[in-house]
Amino acid sequence: MRIGELAERAGTTPRTLRYYESRGLLTARRTDRGHRTYDEDDLRLLQQIRTLQDFGFKLEETRPFVDCLRAGHPAGDACPASIAVYRRKVAELDALIGQLRAVRAQMGAQLLRAEAELPHGPEPRCELATERATEEEG
Repeated sequence: MRIGELAERAGTTPRTLRYYESRGLLTARRTDRGHRTYDEDDLRLLQQIRTLQDFGFKLEETRPFVDCLRAGHPAGDACPASIAVYRRKVAELDALIGQLRAVRAQMGAQLLRAEAELPHGPEPRCELATERATEEEG
């Protein structure tokens, strides 16, 4: 298939595909007229890249998954290098979740302090909002 068809099927643009090619993540074959051609394996590779980017991976972090697919594995995460990237990303997410919980706790404390200092006392709370906040903390 040509670059336009691949871009359409992958949900991206030809410009993006040329960029991936310049970064060594996608390899185009050329016709005798010089047109780029691709196959279903290239589409699968692009779907892997897109999925990882949807998860928050930077483009360069997708390289081990691409290399794994190119090596003939049925999935891009079937190689030790891919698993190492997953582990690193999960650790990053765990750290972010911890930071967000700490910020949430500080903000909640600030809110309680600010409400208590209001001249007319705290505003009435909606029971539903209080239940949701309790569920989110747990």
